Amino acid sequence: MTTILPGEKVDAQHVNLKLGPGLLQISSNGPSKSAIIATRAGNLHHSANGSKWWIESNSRRYVPAPQESVIGVIVQRQGEGYRVDIGSAHSATLDGLAFESATKRNKPNLKVGCLVYARVSLAHKDMEPELECFDAQTRKAEGFGELKGGFVVKCSLKMCRDLLDPKHFLLPLLGGKFPLEAAVGMNGRVWVNAKEPKLIIAIARCIEVVDPDGGGMDLKALKTFLSTLDI
Repeated sequence: MTTILPGEKVDAQHVNLKLGPGLLQISSNGPSKSAIIATRAGNLHHSANGSKWWIESNSRRYVPAPQESVIGVIVQRQGEGYRVDIGSAHSATLDGLAFESATKRNKPNLKVGCLVYARVSLAHKDMEPELECFDAQTRKAEGFGELKGGFVVKCSLKMCRDLLDPKHFLLPLLGGKFPLEAAVGMNGRVWVNAKEPKLIIAIARCIEVVDPDGGGMDLKALKTFLSTLDI
């Protein structure tokens, strides 16, 4: 893991190179046609085969990046689509046909205030981000779409990245105690649902105390904390 600062060049090379958050490919006048630079400070990461590169930083405001999953709130209907608040500097747009099997005659009728779990399909610094509610490869919903019921917990961007790691202890620990549903957005929002309101509250409290910006509890401390809750 390497710490990197804005403006530094990154030597990322791969036949199918994909750049994630914090990296930008720019044209160069030198011998090489383009260069990759960092646009934010943080830790440089790449996938095992070197095809995906990104920078992790615990920034406060979410900066959309293609292929990331987000939880948004419908704030306005416009024409055949919607404007969605995803916590970034600009609202995102969601086309009414960007859902599995949607047609002009058969598409979701979302109201202002509805929650959606979506994927960022387009993100560019000079354009509003665009969302889709289906998987790019299968064109199936794969969990994307309207989120009904439940509760949205706001947390740090790092906490969201941690929860998306299958090895993280929180969700498996809670799932072993009672059935639950969860959708993790990379934009600092986690949607949770369970059979009883007290269980939803317990999940939300656990996310808050494990969050590095909150209590930062580890597994042992969380088990002790859970024993104090009425679940």
